[in-house]
Amino acid sequence: MSPMESANRMTIIRRTDGNRPWAPIVGYSRAVRMGNLIEVSGTSSTTREGEVMHPHDAYNQMRYILNEIEGSIKELGATFENTIRTRVYMTSIDDWPAAAKAHGEVFASILPVCTFIEVGRLMLPELCVEVEATLWVSE
Repeated sequence: MSPMESANRMTIIRRTDGNRPWAPIVGYSRAVRMGNLIEVSGTSSTTREGEVMHPHDAYNQMRYILNEIEGSIKELGATFENTIRTRVYMTSIDDWPAAAKAHGEVFASILPVCTFIEVGRLMLPELCVEVEATLWVSE
């Protein structure tokens, strides 16, 4: 066995629950930490019961989403300071200023790489924003 294989066998994987009605159907976690890397899955402004918060409101959906992400990454030993990338999926790129404002309220001093992408639809018709994030935590 090579040193890399040995190191990989000892890597602990930690997950936070997706906590949404569709999580067991889809088979996903909200976030996964493997070693120093944390990946946050697409997060929308939905409650544990599946209700959409702030329908069609990009600014408040983004704020809700970032709050959800923050709780999840804290469970894995990280803060927003560890964020190296965000991906923002939007049903209308015309809403980017509102989503960007909420994003900037959290990340203006952190400056992760960021991409805003327009998509045809999200999982529920009232959703207009979904966010993924990548974090790196020094051990």
